Amino acid sequence: MRNQKLKDLREQLKSSSRIFLAGKKVMQIALGRSAADEAKTGLHKLSKFLQGNSGLLFTNLPRDDVERMFREFEEHDFARTGSTAADTVELKEGPLEQFTHEMEPFLRKQGLPVRLNKGVVELVADHVVCEEGKPLSPEAAQILRLLGIQMATFRLYLVCRWSSDEFEAYKEGLMHLGADDSS
Repeated sequence: MRNQKLKDLREQLKSSSRIFLAGKKVMQIALGRSAADEAKTGLHKLSKFLQGNSGLLFTNLPRDDVERMFREFEEHDFARTGSTAADTVELKEGPLEQFTHEMEPFLRKQGLPVRLNKGVVELVADHVVCEEGKPLSPEAAQILRLLGIQMATFRLYLVCRWSSDEFEAYKEGLMHLGADDSS
């Protein structure tokens, strides 16, 4: 979970909604695992959908507003180690003027073939930071962050919806259920 992104969303919704994240079993017990122990009629149906990185949104917003909010909510962020690279990033030989001379030892530790040339950090050979579709190494994730390249997208998906009179599962949310949302 991207903690700051979730905090921002919670702040945006705090007048009308609450977001709960807890252990799967704790939330299942709170909702009820079967019709016999559910808090409200039909609420136990949500329990089977609590998998992976999932949570509960309690709101008094209209259904259409909630669906639109989830559809439109998308925040770009820096990719983390192990995430799948969205693009191939290749650095060409030559000066890397965005870095100060103090960064040169750190860049070398990250696997970049660099040297100092008259106080300017210089790439001595072309270098592929990451390849599209392959997992990011810790060094590649750090270099992308230093270059300001954001490859991750933080998204939330509606999996299901419950109200006192109906229950509905969303196909798109079900496809992403249990999926890693750091890619």
